[in-house]
Amino acid sequence: MPNVYLLLGGNLGERKTFLQLAREAITQQVGSVISSSRLYETAAWGKTDQPNFLNQVLQVQTTLSPEHVLQAINFIENELGRTRLEHWGARLIDIDILFYDDLVLQTQRLTIPHPQLHLRKFTLLPLVEVAPDMVHPVLHKNIHQLLEHCPDALEVWEFQE
Repeated sequence: MPNVYLLLGGNLGERKTFLQLAREAITQQVGSVISSSRLYETAAWGKTDQPNFLNQVLQVQTTLSPEHVLQAINFIENELGRTRLEHWGARLIDIDILFYDDLVLQTQRLTIPHPQLHLRKFTLLPLVEVAPDMVHPVLHKNIHQLLEHCPDALEVWEFQE
């Protein structure tokens, strides 16, 4: 079965609870969670005048195609109350597909690998926990190398309750 790597994040409401609800829905609708990172907190990226985000990466084994994974995570986001009012705006939950095995895909609705993942420390730090030696199929560097060369200066720290 293919492995899909998902980034979960949110910065509104009970952040940890929304990540937990998303993980449970992913298990029911996408596939088995094989591995998960710890929770990380970071300042908002892109649009900075908003609350800090919590993020986590999941490795999920799935029988779904990439397009069906996208449909499932969009459904989960909607069910959890996600609204899309502005690009990079505050949100209850966000679920992004980072990788789908070593597939390279670009359609009007979906780009895999995620086109920004190598530029975001809040993505790479939890991803290095789950798949440190995975090689990016376009950039031909593993996750450790991408993290070492990441230009993102935002501080990312392990979440403490």
